[in-house]
Amino acid sequence: TGGSRKFCDRMNAFAQKEGLPGMGYIFWRAGENGMEAAGPLAKNIGPERTEAIREQLGLGEGDAAFFLGGKPDAFQRVAGKARDVIGEELGLTDQDRFAFAWIVDFPIYEKDEETGEIDFEHNPFSMPQGGMAALEGDPLAVKGWQYDLACNGYELVSGAIRNHKPEIMLKAFELAGYGEDEVKSRFGALFNAFHYGAPPHGGCAAGIDRIVMLLANQENIREVIMFPMNQRAEDLMMNAPSEPTSDQLMELGLRVMPREE
Repeated sequence: TGGSRKFCDRMNAFAQKEGLPGMGYIFWRAGENGMEAAGPLAKNIGPERTEAIREQLGLGEGDAAFFLGGKPDAFQRVAGKARDVIGEELGLTDQDRFAFAWIVDFPIYEKDEETGEIDFEHNPFSMPQGGMAALEGDPLAVKGWQYDLACNGYELVSGAIRNHKPEIMLKAFELAGYGEDEVKSRFGALFNAFHYGAPPHGGCAAGIDRIVMLLANQENIREVIMFPMNQRAEDLMMNAPSEPTSDQLMELGLRVMPREE
C-alpha cells in the first residue's frame, strides 16, 4: 500500500544497492477512466496480466506490487530486507505485538550452481523426513526434521530430531560426497555411539538473550548481553583477551614471535 513513483524508484535504487539489477514495480492510481496501473512493468506485461496480478493479490488504488527476478538464492535475502524497509517506511509494520512463526521443512541438500555437486544446505545431523526411503530419491527434495521458532523476524529457538541410525547417517553423508571412512574418522564418536542402539532423540534451545532483547525493545543484542564484545571480539569490561603468560604458552607448546614493524 502507498504506491507512488517516487517511492517505487527509491526501492529500485535499494535493490541495486544490495547488488541486484533492480526491483520491478506496478502501482495502481486514479486515472481519467478510473483506476489504472502504472510503471514500466505494467507496460511490459500488458493490461490482462497486470489485472490478473492485482486480482490475485487483492490490491486497489494507492497499492503497489514489487518484483525481483533471477535465481531465488540471489534475491530471497534482499526480498526479505525490502519487505522490512517497505513496512517501516510506510508505517505498515505493527510495532505493538510479538508475532511468532515456526519454520519447518528445511531442505537438507543444495546443489552448487557451478559444479552441479550436492552438498549439505543445513544441519547434516538431522533425521531426514521419511528416513532411508527419502534418501533414495532426489536429494534436493529431501526435508529434514528441523524446526526454528522466529519472533518478529528474529530466530529465538532452533532444534531438530537427530539422525540416530548409522546406516541412514552413512547414506545421508554419501549423497553429499562423504565416504564411509571419512564419516568414521570425522564423526567417530557419534557414529560408534549409534551402534549401541541410541534411541530417537532431539530437542531445541532458546536464545534467552534474543528474547530479552525483544522484551526490552532493543535492536542490538549487545545492549542486553551481560559481557558484550566489540567488533574485534574484545570484552572491554573484563579486559579480555589478556596477554598469555609464559607458563600458559609453554603448556600449549606455543611461542609468540614479535611482529616485525
